[in-house]
Amino acid sequence: MSISGNGRKHRSARVTEGVERAPHRAMFRAVGLRDEDLRRPFIGVANTWFEAQPCNHHLQRLAELVKQGIRDAGGTPIEFNAVPANDAIGMGHEGMKASLVSRELIADSIELAAVAYQLDALVAIGGCDKTQPACVMAMARLNLPSIYLYGGSVPPGSWRGRAVTIQDVFEAVGAVSRGRMTVEELRELEEVAVPTYGACGGMFTANTMASAFEAMGLTLPNAAAPVAPSRAREELAYETGRAIVRILEAGIRPRDVMTREAFENAIAVAAAMGGSTNLILHLLAIAYEAGVPLTLDDFERVSERTPHLADLKPAGRYVMADIDRIGGVPVVMKALLDAGLLHGDCRTVTGETIAERLAGVTFPENQDVVRPVSQPLHPTGGYVILRGNLAPEGGVLKITGTTKRYHRGPARVFDREEDAFQAVNSGQIRPGDVVVVRYEGPKGGPGMREMLVVTAALVGQGLKDEVALLTDGRFSGATHGLMIGHISPEAAVGGPLALLQDGDIIVIDVDRRTVDVELSEEELARRRAAWTPPPPKYSHGLFAKYARLVSSAAQGAVCIP
Repeated sequence: MSISGNGRKHRSARVTEGVERAPHRAMFRAVGLRDEDLRRPFIGVANTWFEAQPCNHHLQRLAELVKQGIRDAGGTPIEFNAVPANDAIGMGHEGMKASLVSRELIADSIELAAVAYQLDALVAIGGCDKTQPACVMAMARLNLPSIYLYGGSVPPGSWRGRAVTIQDVFEAVGAVSRGRMTVEELRELEEVAVPTYGACGGMFTANTMASAFEAMGLTLPNAAAPVAPSRAREELAYETGRAIVRILEAGIRPRDVMTREAFENAIAVAAAMGGSTNLILHLLAIAYEAGVPLTLDDFERVSERTPHLADLKPAGRYVMADIDRIGGVPVVMKALLDAGLLHGDCRTVTGETIAERLAGVTFPENQDVVRPVSQPLHPTGGYVILRGNLAPEGGVLKITGTTKRYHRGPARVFDREEDAFQAVNSGQIRPGDVVVVRYEGPKGGPGMREMLVVTAALVGQGLKDEVALLTDGRFSGATHGLMIGHISPEAAVGGPLALLQDGDIIVIDVDRRTVDVELSEEELARRRAAWTPPPPKYSHGLFAKYARLVSSAAQGAVCIP
């Protein structure tokens, strides 16, 4: 017996067609698929649902709506799950090592499912930070007809008459340690800062990546801004399910959309919105999967020509819900397009160009969430790449999060994040210091932990403009201040951070794009000759495997066999 398929079953016919596939059909029938379902194309619904965190808690509901849309459009949805980490819950302990590792694990899981079940097309659903680039990395790697759906962000909480986010809670920890806030006030804030489900509400990493993917044309129009608990988000889920069947019929594939110009659009929109430095790490990784040449210098080049328009947290006043209120990310995109700062001829997954999508968008009046291009918050988007004898391959800074352009001070060196936090929390860091957190890179961590507990504590103690921080780890999108991350090569492979000692004088010059230690080449060579690599922190299992395969942050920290 055979099940007569149709022309859209490009791959799934391999597991449903012909006499020899009777055993396969028997297995599918056991889970409720009927002849009609087997005749339709198999559309994978890659979900990153997880019960114990708000960013992805609601994705089960969105997946059901996606599946209904697929069925109504003539496809057979096949949902599967990939395990996400939550960055906020992972902060400050071993759990943060899992965050970046989860990006690779999720991408691998999606690839594995698509091959194992010979899926014809894919809807990938993300929420928390790493789930989003992981989904898009898998889309690029597989190059099946695909579309991305973001779960949306949480509305702000309210505390003593002001809007608050999880950023405020992290910074309040530092305020308590300095006596600037009571434990009782912290408890009040903790109870209201995250009022419901959804990803962190500021222009942190989750909203940065969602905005970038909309700018690349990988989603439906206006897919980034609607908050998680909204009718608009549910409608997007259903329509995304319907859209993937049309995308399959049209034969549009992710690499048709992921051109170099599309990556430049993503960088420009993220820069205009004051986005997270994690964008750099993740777009480099996605470009690697898509086979598109992209380097650190491309981020600074595009950022330099792009004005900073959106007044969003962590350094600004508003959150993503306010972007939604004034018309969504298309408002920012149209402002850039009209100024000649966006490639309008880039194709989207649904077939139209970026310019065609934005044709009906007008810039909203009587609001100050997004500035016009003629009156930006800052003249440039703020992504800066620093190099010098401490960062030969580069380090990353977001200058829209700080007013400081120069810092010279003594190094306070820590070999792990916990030690740095303890020093900050106990008041050991003084104005003028340069906090150095090393052996936290992709290999050394492993997993390149975010330093939000450290950076937020410094901000909460009132030291944001008094100190600097260097790390081969990375930062949360909620970080602001003179904080330079992704320093490469990392300490674990003998990068210059490994040679620093307490008291060494470090000079950061943003205008010259340099980060150096005032040591002679002879002294650095002497220290290098005496340096020995530390033993691996994990000898077997997932983290050991990751540490062996992962590349430099300057390459996106991708795992290269």
